[in-house]
Amino acid sequence: MNSPTIKLNSGYQMPVLGLGTWKSPPDKASQAVEYALTQADYDHIDCAAIYRNEKEIGEAFARVFGGGKRQREDVFVTSKLWDVAHAPEDVLSACKNTLSDLQLDYLDLYLMHWGIAEKKEQPGDFLHGQGTVDASGKLCTEKVSVRDTWGAMQELIKIGLVRSIGVANFTGAMMVDLLSYTEIQPAVNQIECHPYHQQARLIEFLKNQGITVTSYSPLGTPENAKRHGDVILLEDTVLKQIAQKYNKSVAQILIRWAIERNTIVIPKSVTPEHIKSNAEIFDFQLSTNDMEAIKGLEKKMRFVDPFGRLGIPYFD
Repeated sequence: MNSPTIKLNSGYQMPVLGLGTWKSPPDKASQAVEYALTQADYDHIDCAAIYRNEKEIGEAFARVFGGGKRQREDVFVTSKLWDVAHAPEDVLSACKNTLSDLQLDYLDLYLMHWGIAEKKEQPGDFLHGQGTVDASGKLCTEKVSVRDTWGAMQELIKIGLVRSIGVANFTGAMMVDLLSYTEIQPAVNQIECHPYHQQARLIEFLKNQGITVTSYSPLGTPENAKRHGDVILLEDTVLKQIAQKYNKSVAQILIRWAIERNTIVIPKSVTPEHIKSNAEIFDFQLSTNDMEAIKGLEKKMRFVDPFGRLGIPYFD
């Protein structure tokens, strides 16, 4: 592996920098993954079934691994179990479906995408159900506990389909509950994290439990900025001043900040120059003063909030 790694509680090494693929159009996701792995020194790709681009990413993996450009064991691949497949009898099938789409024999990390079980539209449908509502407009949930789902996730390790398991978007209270019954402890919690939503207390708690944090939306998810009056993290004046000081882009400062907090970071891009630029963050360090200045940007501003889709105050 080219980039520095963090050792997970499962014993495996996870590269601190990964390519995110959320909202990447399928054809562009394929090209982006191939470019990242072969021309931009990435060793880590973050995927999810609900992103609806895993088949195309699988084609990129086939070209890269099948063509001998990279070795499979040198690349860390994450995917996620979607909410409609939380029933224990569905977890194995959903994982196998993802492996088939990605054209892989195993996943390095498999995450529960959210802590809510949603109703699927039809048997065997592991992608749809997003926004499935009843006649009153309320989300159709399934009576499946996180505990039952986690039990099935643990089995994936035992049969060799997955090397590490974890969660995404779990709050502190959800983690306390999960840790009360786990046989295999979650290796990772993937959460929204950037200077406007730093989640310092949750990160401290997770680290004390030996759980690694992956920071998603590290650049602030500009597409979701309208929720907060078009607040754009990449245009923050303080960050621009710091970027100028280091002769770096604001995006590079944000990625470096996440790494210096000892979190994994997965910026998304489908543009070759941005993919390459986002990886050029290992030749400098932020000063203590600059880290403190960024700490002062905290706004408790969450760009990814499922309330509008779920009708459930998930993070409240």
